[in-house]
Amino acid sequence: MLRVMTPQPCGRPYFGWFAIRSSRSERDEYVIYGETEFGIVGILSMRDPFEPPPLPAVPPPLPVPARTGSLAPSWSRTQQSDPEPIAYPPPYPPPLPDSVGSDATPPPLPVRRGRSDTRTLFAGIEWLFGLACAIVGLAFLASIPVLQFLSLGYLLESGGRVARNGRFRDGFIGIRIAARLGGIVLASWLCLLPVRFLADMAHSANIIDPGGAAAAQWRIGLFSGMIAVLLHITLACALGGKLRHFISPFNVIWVIVRLFRGGYYTQARDAVWDVTMSLRLPHYFWLGIRGFIVAFAWLFLPVSFLAMGHGNFAIAPLFGFMGALWLSLVLLYLPFLQLRVASTGRMREGFNVREVRRDFRKAPWAHAFATVITLLFAIPLYLFKIEIVPQEAAWLPGLIFISFIFPARLMAGKAMGRAGRRREPRHWFFRLTGRLPIFPVAVFYVTIVFFTQYTSWNGVWSLYEQHAFLLPVPFFGM
Repeated sequence: MLRVMTPQPCGRPYFGWFAIRSSRSERDEYVIYGETEFGIVGILSMRDPFEPPPLPAVPPPLPVPARTGSLAPSWSRTQQSDPEPIAYPPPYPPPLPDSVGSDATPPPLPVRRGRSDTRTLFAGIEWLFGLACAIVGLAFLASIPVLQFLSLGYLLESGGRVARNGRFRDGFIGIRIAARLGGIVLASWLCLLPVRFLADMAHSANIIDPGGAAAAQWRIGLFSGMIAVLLHITLACALGGKLRHFISPFNVIWVIVRLFRGGYYTQARDAVWDVTMSLRLPHYFWLGIRGFIVAFAWLFLPVSFLAMGHGNFAIAPLFGFMGALWLSLVLLYLPFLQLRVASTGRMREGFNVREVRRDFRKAPWAHAFATVITLLFAIPLYLFKIEIVPQEAAWLPGLIFISFIFPARLMAGKAMGRAGRRREPRHWFFRLTGRLPIFPVAVFYVTIVFFTQYTSWNGVWSLYEQHAFLLPVPFFGM
């Protein structure tokens, strides 16, 4: 018989008498019968009881060095006889004084140190300078054959990033790097001004007294100045290429000090490699080629029909009208189809008209504004087709083109980003009013393009110079 405490169903414990009986079966089972307040209960015991695993053996005690004589301290002789004192918890600290009605104030929170006003001002000036350098660099690339794909790829990548993230600041790629490279070019040009002066003086002395002593002296001064300026520019670039490096006259000393410290070659090599890889030139070049292929595939047939309207056969005006109508419809989708290639990285998205229509229903006004800006900003560059631009000034029309088309690409990316954040289409009123301005603007753009064949030096071939979607430079004579 056992007296066991068990819990009640309501949570209170109670006591009862239990007895263990055999279940009279072939298996080793036992039933515990008990009498409690709620009646007689029975509990089936474990069928296969097992013994718990044995505990690990206790390790032997550590040896205690024997201390004899006066060498052992007093506490070691009494350690075996005196019991170990009981450790009591430390007393509670005194309560804090009541701050109500007192002059005590909490300590100030740590203030995060940010940029000072001066540093913020200089950072803003550097960013604006970098933006100007990026536009000039893209215009220069746009005037060089084959390298034009780099400029087109950069514009598509800027719009694609805005379309993915929905932020305008993501479209300004590599502005800080452009500021550094542009600063190196500008500072080098300023450093070469004394060399140009010496070259003019040497040339004038040679005209006045050919082979004379004065001409020889100016020639020696010219070569000495060229070597000194070249060495100064090289050392300034080796130290980082900042403005202070071009102003400082102690670049030789600092380079020698860094050479003696060691590791300068590895650091300079890694820095040049990082800057070169951060430019992502192969990516922009391949993206420009894909964007060009998509635009050319959409524009070739309607522009060809439009060009046939200038023919001398009977139904030539009909072909021209069909080409103008077809081109007007293509222009409504083409800017967003190119940006879909840049934002997704898949070339087949350049022909996914259904997604463009779906995005328009989600952000109709944004798409309409981006389309109007893209077409209207492409018209001013057609004015430069009236006269042939010299090859040495080819970057000037490219500068105007980049200044107008770059914001248009960002606006198109912003429209796609707004559509990507929405799940449901907008109200029918916004969709209807968004369609009203885009088709008339497209017709006006096509009309301007059609009449440029009579003002351009390239004639009918100028119709294929769709610089808003193809290569940024619309001139064959380069």
